[in-house]
Amino acid sequence: MFSSKIIAVAVLAGSCSLSFAAAQEPLPAPAPAAAPSLPDTRADDDAFLLLREAARQDDAVAAATYAARLPNYPIPSYVDYYRLKPRIRDASADEIRAFLAKWQGSAIADRMRNDWLLELGRNRDWANFDQQLPLFVLNDDLQVKCYALMSRAVKGERVAADARALLQNPPNYGEACAALVATLAQSGQFDTNDLLAQLRLAGEQHATGPAKRTAALLGESETHAAQAVDFPALAMARGVGASRAEHEIYLVAIGRMARTSLNLAAIGLNKNASKLSPTELATGWANIALAASMALSPEAGGYWKKSAGAPLSQDQLQWKTRIALREGDWKTVRATIESMPPQLRSDPTWTYWMARAMAAEGSREAAQALYTRIADQNSFYGQLAMEELGQQVAIPPPGAPLTAAEIAPMSANPGLRRALKFFSLRLRFEGTREWNWELRKFSERELLAAAEFARQNEILDRMVNTSERTRTEFDYTQRFPSPHNDILQPTTQNLGLDRAWVYGLIRQESRFVTDARSGVGASGLMQVMPSTGQYVARKIGLTDFVYSMLSDLRTNILLGANYMNMVLANADGSQPLASAAYNAGPGRARTWRATLSGPMEGAIFAESIPYPETRAYVKNVLSNATNYAALFERKPQSLKARLGVVTPNGARANQLP
Repeated sequence: MFSSKIIAVAVLAGSCSLSFAAAQEPLPAPAPAAAPSLPDTRADDDAFLLLREAARQDDAVAAATYAARLPNYPIPSYVDYYRLKPRIRDASADEIRAFLAKWQGSAIADRMRNDWLLELGRNRDWANFDQQLPLFVLNDDLQVKCYALMSRAVKGERVAADARALLQNPPNYGEACAALVATLAQSGQFDTNDLLAQLRLAGEQHATGPAKRTAALLGESETHAAQAVDFPALAMARGVGASRAEHEIYLVAIGRMARTSLNLAAIGLNKNASKLSPTELATGWANIALAASMALSPEAGGYWKKSAGAPLSQDQLQWKTRIALREGDWKTVRATIESMPPQLRSDPTWTYWMARAMAAEGSREAAQALYTRIADQNSFYGQLAMEELGQQVAIPPPGAPLTAAEIAPMSANPGLRRALKFFSLRLRFEGTREWNWELRKFSERELLAAAEFARQNEILDRMVNTSERTRTEFDYTQRFPSPHNDILQPTTQNLGLDRAWVYGLIRQESRFVTDARSGVGASGLMQVMPSTGQYVARKIGLTDFVYSMLSDLRTNILLGANYMNMVLANADGSQPLASAAYNAGPGRARTWRATLSGPMEGAIFAESIPYPETRAYVKNVLSNATNYAALFERKPQSLKARLGVVTPNGARANQLP
């Protein structure tokens, strides 16, 4: 089930601003009911969906044809957008400005401005780019940010420090960030050390294109760089080379080989150790240490010791810390967190573990101060920090009940009504973008009212997301809803399953979107994979099972809950381990458990799960479950107790495949 959790509902367009006046984009007046009707025909909806697809395919002719069929569609801004988007490279600046003026302040205008900024950057039209950039509300596009730095650089501004902080993810660089690196190298703002760091990142993140481009900037063979990333054995066989860049390419190959064979990588590095500088040798060991860490190899700690003096990437710093946690080496935990960049160091994850390291060394007051910094965050590490301060997870008292007068404006809000229309068309990305755009200027009470409006319209993922934004007033029935309890509670009771854990998992899996589908075919409330559904159905005697039954709510809950029960039994009752198995598969969870040499604190086990998706998943599920338990039982709960310890275990006869 690994990677099956990238569901459409999880795609958030970001928060944006409330601004569309109803007069700009007229919609029918809202009915008194919670779900206002929008008069349009099925034929119009079909034409709109075809228009959207034509725009996605950059088919300007088809887009114009479908748009012409929709002169009175209830969402005219999107008709205009999808008509214009395929022509953005050929459209005049005046035409694009006319669109932006017509729909000024809207989510789709900000989307168009994003598109135009990318086009202006590609054309190096810095005059128009610089004029439009301050008007880009979200400013959440990596490519746009790279073009922004490039625009400043070509004017002679010093932007190297900002670029170093930004350029951390080579697989997502695209033309903009690649051009930024080249511009900085050619202008002298990036020196050889900067380019070598980019080459290391490209190798670490398996980004062949950026590796080739960086090698070319260093005056080295693009082919050799590509081989180091994709065919490390060939690159290692070629040898170390003479220049610093050739050495770095060899070290990239060492790191890539370590993903397949730690032993062969170590042999290759030792063989050529005399040809490398001390820093280069340490870098080679850091590359091997990263691979060993992600494999949870018992040798990882030793490799990290050999890497002393190496320039470490952010990923390497985090994995060095995780391995130190697994080994109980609090001195290294503290030292490594202290060497992280400030933004990474201030993340709640590393704030919490720094506090734990300080406490382990006897600096209790400093530790308490760090716990206090994050204890008000209702998240995995915020809850753990709260417990370190002597408190348990409890449900805060609700504010004053919402009135009908407070909810009524939500029904009249044009952006929220557009969102409802998109949700009715199963266009969750667009619906979420419109919904979030309207939340930016809402007060706490308005956020709660919008969440309640979402509940009334059975859009529970928006209810949860909206309610989570409040900081002073709370409604945990919105944040942690328990729909379909008439089905779920008897099922969990029959299985002896913790209902809070089941709801915590569903909240993470689908945000209660009953028709959610993942990119790999997982379906429904509990995101059950077809193969898993078939396996569980056979085990519980559901003889008439067919894959289409996964979309049936009762069947989805029945199969999902039974599968949770199976993975929990195989995990000897450990919810962290069972949650990992539900997400990544029992085989992977079994492999991770097999690396344990003794009992391990559940929080450390969760933090050192090799897959980023599963690591976040387990933490979120257990945090959710703790909140649900507090809500159901009406008393404070301990996340630490729920995490418990994860113990090693040998092979079992009833292990799941």
